Amino acid sequence: MIRAPGKLFIAGEYAVVEPGGSAVLVAVDRYVSVHVTPAERRGTVHSAHYGRRPLRWERDERAGVVPEPRERPLDHVLSAIRTVEALVTDLGIVPRWHSLDITSELEDADGRKYGLGSSAAVTVAVVRALDQFYGLDLTALEQFKVAMLATVEVAASASGGDVAASTFGGWLAYHSPDRAAAAALRHREGVLAAMRAPWPLLQVTPLPAPSDLDLIVGWTGAAASTPALVADVRDRRHTQELRYETFLAHSRARVQDLITGLQQGDSAAVLAAVRAARDLLIGLGTGLGIEIETPALAHLVASAERIGAAGKPSGAGGGDCGIVLAARGSDLEPMLRDWERSGVRRLPVAAAPMHERRGGAVRMIER
Repeated sequence: MIRAPGKLFIAGEYAVVEPGGSAVLVAVDRYVSVHVTPAERRGTVHSAHYGRRPLRWERDERAGVVPEPRERPLDHVLSAIRTVEALVTDLGIVPRWHSLDITSELEDADGRKYGLGSSAAVTVAVVRALDQFYGLDLTALEQFKVAMLATVEVAASASGGDVAASTFGGWLAYHSPDRAAAAALRHREGVLAAMRAPWPLLQVTPLPAPSDLDLIVGWTGAAASTPALVADVRDRRHTQELRYETFLAHSRARVQDLITGLQQGDSAAVLAAVRAARDLLIGLGTGLGIEIETPALAHLVASAERIGAAGKPSGAGGGDCGIVLAARGSDLEPMLRDWERSGVRRLPVAAAPMHERRGGAVRMIER
């Protein structure tokens, strides 16, 4: 069984979508798991998201992996399979039929997603499972690139921060590459060439977890669409270009403050950076007329501030999760009681460990 963790954004949302944009994320110990077995005549995917019947797919000489029915839209699982199969072909390996069984801990019993990056986690888990199935022995950086190439086929605006967290684990600083350039290289020269080429601007740097702060996560129960919110910001930012450029500059500075605070073990600086990152998101939403911090998220943060903690929306906002960093040993009960009264549910998650794999525990920079 192969698995990949979910993620939470700590700071850098929206700004990280721009090539070279930066963010701090943490992988969390809830996982998407994939079990792969050999199959005959066709490929199948068993997942609760496809209902009781498995998704079936076949191969086409021109299109590669094609689902049944053929008009089915491409999703993250199919894109991951298609991308790895294209890599296998580029490597001169004969593709084999396989069956994938996928299970997820990133949603509740009713199938509602928590906002922990399930799309990225399933993409990385499928890439890892097929890497093992074919014996490719990809490094962590190569796994990231393959998963990122698969991701942008489905969501062109995806920053890749969630893919990095699911690939590398732990706390990390992430600078996004030019995904459009990587995708264009894939379509010109193939997956293998795109994977082996340097990706300018890409940086993935492991960070130390805060030693005297606890991470607490609250789920509002309201799902949000990250692609839709990112697209909305993109559409509206052109009417206020100067405001948006100012937001990008301030976001870079606050993310760097957070990175420095984590590296130096300076809890006060970390809390200040989280508060400043929240203010930036509120300002962006207000300026563009988009609800990034919903009333439920605002209540989550206000409850945290009353106990001296710092909180903010995690990810694109509009619902999903909020994160809180509180001094270790703080009395959390007043905050948690307040959350319960307002319908915010605490998610019992912790940071997932760094993924120990060749190329997975070192600083990665591609210029």
